[in-house]
Formats: sequence, structure tokens, C-alpha cells
Amino acid sequence: MLFEKIARPGLYRLAYHDPELVHERTVRLLSRVGPALGPLARVYGTKDPVTVLGLRFPNRVGLAAGMDKNGRALTAWPALGFGFVEVGTVTRHAQPGNPKPRLFSLPESDAVINRMGFNNDGAEALARRLAAQGKPRVPLGISIGKSKVTPLDEAVADYRFSLRALHPYADYFAINVSSPNTPGLRALQDKAALGELLAELRKTSAELGGDTPLLVKVAPDLTDEALAELLEVCLGHGVAGLIATNTTLSRDGVAPAEAHLATEAGGLSGRPLTARSLEVVRFVHERTEGKLPIIGVGGILGPDDASRLLDAGASLVQLYTGFALHGPALVRRISRGIAGRPT
Repeated sequence: MLFEKIARPGLYRLAYHDPELVHERTVRLLSRVGPALGPLARVYGTKDPVTVLGLRFPNRVGLAAGMDKNGRALTAWPALGFGFVEVGTVTRHAQPGNPKPRLFSLPESDAVINRMGFNNDGAEALARRLAAQGKPRVPLGISIGKSKVTPLDEAVADYRFSLRALHPYADYFAINVSSPNTPGLRALQDKAALGELLAELRKTSAELGGDTPLLVKVAPDLTDEALAELLEVCLGHGVAGLIATNTTLSRDGVAPAEAHLATEAGGLSGRPLTARSLEVVRFVHERTEGKLPIIGVGGILGPDDASRLLDAGASLVQLYTGFALHGPALVRRISRGIAGRPT
């Protein structure tokens, strides 16, 4: 309540009600004070260890990709209660992303619309930062995607470059083929394109001598038929797991008072995605007979949302919009609310 009633409104006033400026200032501050935040883990942290993907997670609530694209605040996130952190999405080439404004807060809808466009410093810059500063004390996932300047028929080389550059530092890789904000990217979810990409990434990973898990992040907008085809490809190529889901192009669930923002291009996240994310997680779990671990993400605003995803077959969950709108108390509330569940 302190965050929602005082801290968040204050941040927005100071940032002239620009959500992206609030985001940037928050990450910048956390990058500076992160090393001093360790004691906060006693307030926000939850001990609920679980082993998934061959990795030991101190609890099941992670930070989704997009919040800390360039890995600038890695010491801060565990102190705020997260049991794992996913950075990125990072691309082979540094890129500014789409023109501003590109991030829109919809508090009445408990939602966000973004068309950031993979703005990041590039894979090599992230590798240099991780080499210099080290990894967080919780598992680190790295989300990799295609650079906007890279033609679609050269996407495989783009992903392979990022995988090679970041392989020494990732506990798992998220293969992002589902963002709606890079032109043509979602075409990589098609059977032939995804099969080629996964085959080459598995080959590259083997050449590097590691068994780092590769997970595919899927869109919530796929039909059941398309999703079933995607799962067939993932199983055939030995993918370690799925992340379900990315943001949606649908505008269902936007509050009438914020209908004017629904016309903005980009992916919608938050409460309007809750039901669809649950459907996708359940479909993946049932279709694969539980063979693929799932990280559930999308519309998690409380312990009940997280519990339903776990009941549907998810092994872990991630927060983005809920954390952005409600602060670290939500991390604590969810992680403690689902603690002790059987794995």
C-alpha cells in the first residue's frame, strides 16, 4: 500500500507521468544502490526452494524479461524477493528500439501496453557487464531475440551470436520468437522456421560444451492448432521448457476509461492476460503430458493467479506488470502465498 499510495504516484509526478522515464529512473537507482539492499531480503525474501530445469531456485517467483534488459541492477532483484531473474531481451546488435512514446500505463485495467522493440545495448555489452560485475545470487535467465536490422532469413545467425557471447553466464536461455514489437519476429514460431532455429541453437550449445537449458517463449495469440505444432517442434528438438506467455495483441479486458489507450500499437500485459495465460499453460501441460517444464507469466496480480498457473502445470512464475504497478510487496505476497506447494 505504501508503494501504491505514495511511492508510485510520487515517481510518476517527478517523471512528468512518463512510464518509460519512471522505469529508467527506477532501474538506474537500483543499479546504484543494489549492493546495499541485501538486508531487504529479510523483509521481501521467501525460502521455498525448488529444483526445475536442473537448477535450484530459492523460490518460484522470478522477474520477467523486459524490466532489466541490460542486466544493470542484478544485485537488487534478489533483495526484493525474486527467486530468479531473466534479463533482456538482448539482440546481437545494440539498438534503440521503437520511437517514443512506446510504454503506456493503464492502472484502471491493471495493465501495460508496450512497443519497446528490444531496446538494448547488445549481447556483447551484456557479456562484458556480467564478466565485470558477476551474476546475481539467484539463477539468471537471458532472453535473446532477433535484431531489427537483421533480415528474417538471417535470424538464426543472430540468435547463435548472442548464445555464444552469453553462454558463460546464463543459467538458462529464453528464445524470444513471440514479441509483437519486432516486425516479422512471430513468423519464427512457424514449424519450419522454429525447427531450423532450435536445431542450430542446440548444435551451438553442444559445441560450447554446455547443457544450458533452452526455453521457448510463446505468444498468447496462437491458435490451439498452431501451438500444438509449435510444441511438436519443441519436443522434437529437445527444448528444456516453455515460457507462457508473451504480451498479447488483443485488447480484451481494457477498462472503458482507458479505451483511448487501447488504440496504441504494441503488446498488452497485466490483468487482461490472466485468463489467456492460464489457458496456454494448461494446454501446454496437457498436450506435452507434463514433459516440458513451464514458466507461467502474464497477468499475475496475486497469490491466487500464481496458484492457478501452478495448478495448471507451471513449475515457476514470473512477474513484470504486476511488479511495475504494485511494487516489491507483491513479490513477497505471491511467493509466500504459494510457498510449500508440492512440486
